[in-house]
Amino acid sequence: MSETLLSSRNLAFELYEVLDAEGLTRRERFAEHNRETFDAAIGTARNIAEKYFAPHNRKGDENEPRYEDGQAILIPEVKPAVDAFLEAGFLNAARSFDAGGMQLPTLLSQACFAHFQSANAASTSYPFLTMGAANLIESFGTDEQKQRFLQPMIDGRFFGTMALTEPHAGSSLSDIRTRAEPASDGTYRLKGNKIFISGGDHPLSENIVHMVLAKLPDAPAGVKGISLFIVPKFLVNDDGSLGPRNDVLLAGLFHKMGWRGTTSTALNFGDNGECVGYLVGEPHRGLSYMFQMMNEARIGVGMGAVMLGYAGYLYSLEYGRERPQGRVPDSKDPTTAPVAIIQHADVRRMLLTQKSYVEGAFDLGLYAARLFDDTTTLATEVERKQAHELLDLLTPIVKSWPSEFCLKANELAIQILGGHGYTREYPVEQYYRDNRLNPIHEGTHGIQSLDLLGRKLAQNGGAGLKQLIRLIATTAERATAYESLTALREPLEKLVARLQTVTIGLLTDLAQGKVNTSLANSALYLKVFGHTVIGWRWLEQAIRAEEGLAKGNAADADFYKGKLQAARYFLTWEVPGCHHELALLEARDDTCLAMQDAWF
Repeated sequence: MSETLLSSRNLAFELYEVLDAEGLTRRERFAEHNRETFDAAIGTARNIAEKYFAPHNRKGDENEPRYEDGQAILIPEVKPAVDAFLEAGFLNAARSFDAGGMQLPTLLSQACFAHFQSANAASTSYPFLTMGAANLIESFGTDEQKQRFLQPMIDGRFFGTMALTEPHAGSSLSDIRTRAEPASDGTYRLKGNKIFISGGDHPLSENIVHMVLAKLPDAPAGVKGISLFIVPKFLVNDDGSLGPRNDVLLAGLFHKMGWRGTTSTALNFGDNGECVGYLVGEPHRGLSYMFQMMNEARIGVGMGAVMLGYAGYLYSLEYGRERPQGRVPDSKDPTTAPVAIIQHADVRRMLLTQKSYVEGAFDLGLYAARLFDDTTTLATEVERKQAHELLDLLTPIVKSWPSEFCLKANELAIQILGGHGYTREYPVEQYYRDNRLNPIHEGTHGIQSLDLLGRKLAQNGGAGLKQLIRLIATTAERATAYESLTALREPLEKLVARLQTVTIGLLTDLAQGKVNTSLANSALYLKVFGHTVIGWRWLEQAIRAEEGLAKGNAADADFYKGKLQAARYFLTWEVPGCHHELALLEARDDTCLAMQDAWF
């Protein structure tokens, strides 16, 4: 039976040959785990994803949530799927044993979660958002808030959301208008409107805990005046029972091109002046708190983009092997049988491109998850800080690169299916539509590129960037042990050298106050930086593949050769093309910046 969610052999390669998941079990937090417990968790995730999530992926797309009598109505298959997810413990996979969790490394919890993202992005979004909201309360909430809201979330009784966007402000959070007035009992009364709130209403849980950004009456202007509030759908009594409905109104549903099974809501807070909220942490520091959930979500969005690309790749690969059509160019005899389309060079090109994008991005997403483990479990504070600096630098790439290039993989999957790919009878068009939302989720490419070039590169004296350059150099040095990798290593080394020069120039301009010209083409910079990172990860995979071939396991030979060919494709077809963008960045090309409104 062909695999439809992700390649189990590739996952094992990543976990145990590239990222050394077993090495994590030598750390105190994960000492009770081993490869057997890791594989058992992965097997359970695969079974639940295949049994409960994948079967209603199409039905959820064709039957969007309905707005009836002020409530969101979902298809009935969503709840048993989510319940199975909860009962298996995946909501708390990374949480400590004493907090009711599985105490898995984030690397393993992300590997498990990837199966659900591939099977059904829409239904998976509900627990995904809940995990982020719960972690936010755990990090910054009071003991009373944790007892009242966090524990029911850990138990799976309450779900969570993040409520940031407002109709007039979009991504410009400094301009939000939702207000929070202090009440005499120590709570607050919120009033405002939020839109595009995923999971903002549904019948899957007893309660929904909204994490809401709002401004206090004395708030300073801009992002320094934003506070964070817990706003439940139902108030919670002191004994933990549900109280009356809070003054939070589902004003309506949005109908997006993808993720149609996820409720995308417009919420009104305080229409009747009685919307009760609870301040999280200190006043005016809400955005800094929310960045924890936003960064978790950015990595999650990136992995979601990877898995939708992965699902499309696997489907089009199977189709290419089974669909007979045409003959190879040197076969002129029309009486011969048609060949499977995978025999055509251009179909192989499209499949190889997909493989290089999705398996490269999959590696990066799991590498980021392991970095998160390093931020909390490495032996020394210095090591943990270094891991955090590198993860911080890579987060915009983890989010944005897969959202662009795994979407391109979905385009190629459609093309491989020919006319069938453009019909709703086959799943690849849904994968594309679902994935097309990820370039907007948790910030556009432009926003991520401004974060990378305008903030992350120079952060802490460029500590994260220096660390990345050292890591790439170390991988390149290890690759010199294999003559076969010379043609793969050299293009990456050339790109890194030129990228460093361009980066120094841009950061120098920024330091000199040339902000607009330095950041005008930041999206090009993000693309080149992302290709550099993915190129590094492919060179690392190529080294591991050579090591695997050297061990002589004939059963794995084709797998490793496929890895080497995908690495060859990315490093010799994709990486050299980045010099065009670098030339534009070097020249500080102002074609787009100089364009005038009237000229359109």
